Amino acid sequence: MENNYVLTSEEIIAEIKPLSSNAFLALLQRIWRWWLGVWYNFADKNPSRAALLQKFIVMFLLSTLVTIYQMLVMMFLPYVFTGLWYMPFVWPAIPLPFQDALGNPLNYAIFNEPVKYILDGQIVLASTEAQVVQMQANASAVYEISGFGNFIAFEIAVFTAQVINLPLQRNITFHSNGNVAVQAFWYFVGWVLISIGLNAVWGIMNPIMIWWNWNKFIIDIIKTVLTGGVSMVIFFFIFLVIFPDREKVAKKARKKADALRASSASKEVIEKAELNAIKKEEEAALETNRIEAYKKTSLASSRAVAYRSAVSNVKKQKEKKPNKKILLKLQRLEAFVIHCKVHAEAAIAAKKKANEKFAVTVDAIIQAKKSRGEDLSKFPYKRAGDIDDTDETEDEEFE
Repeated sequence: MENNYVLTSEEIIAEIKPLSSNAFLALLQRIWRWWLGVWYNFADKNPSRAALLQKFIVMFLLSTLVTIYQMLVMMFLPYVFTGLWYMPFVWPAIPLPFQDALGNPLNYAIFNEPVKYILDGQIVLASTEAQVVQMQANASAVYEISGFGNFIAFEIAVFTAQVINLPLQRNITFHSNGNVAVQAFWYFVGWVLISIGLNAVWGIMNPIMIWWNWNKFIIDIIKTVLTGGVSMVIFFFIFLVIFPDREKVAKKARKKADALRASSASKEVIEKAELNAIKKEEEAALETNRIEAYKKTSLASSRAVAYRSAVSNVKKQKEKKPNKKILLKLQRLEAFVIHCKVHAEAAIAAKKKANEKFAVTVDAIIQAKKSRGEDLSKFPYKRAGDIDDTDETEDEEFE
């Protein structure tokens, strides 16, 4: 590896931020820094795959949190609609050649919320008013929360979960700054179509599993995988389309401005499109260089830690009574120290370059905004010095 950026051992180790005085936080910081080093090393070698994988992981974590919210809501919301519990809601209710444990015919339905009972350990579905009356007369039948009341509660819980999920995925996972109204519209359309599609699949799977007398727990797991896991994978690819990153949004805005300039559009329309393109390009440049600076800073810290560890291993080996085996091992360790030093110096040089580029970008955007007479009070950086240490958030994760 060619490297013209030579540092002393002390300068390399100085890149390592001190750990917390709290033992538990210090452990978390070590794990976090190790992970960042592994991750950004992988990202350098596989940028496209890393970007896609990172988005999916973040989406999964946020979706899990939203799902937990949905489950918490469903713990109490159905009780708001107790008057509708005994009203079956089954549509389109197409008869199937299957029966439940009592011999009642089962139906195919996209919206399938019959009144559920447990009878002798088996699920019995009352899809009509007559079947509900029949089951209520059976003293052995145990009622479960279901019916139209449960359907309404579930839809409310899911809808509010999507309202929460939309800004989380847009702003945190995909860092998109596109038209929020358009994105919300297509998000809603995607959610409706996916929900109806998966309900249509579940409408045939559920009656078959009940007909086969499958355990309720197994049926619930399969439903969770279908409605949760499968829908999340489908949503991920939809999000890649409706939540373009800042660079794609900037390119689209620039293309629109250039097209208007070449057309017979009014001067006012052209100037407005040009200003929008410039702002989108500034946002894209700021975000791209911020992420790159943070990545290079984390990688430099990780490489410095690796170098310090290698130096420490050599020191420990030298303290042992020398023999042929120890001397051979010491030789290998000293060679590894040189290897780690070269990589650490390269990473620190890359960090310095990335931070300088970020600083230049910030200063350029500040000057551009000042020239346009824009308010800078909400701009996250006031001057280049404000971004001197882009890895502060690393330890703020734990402190």
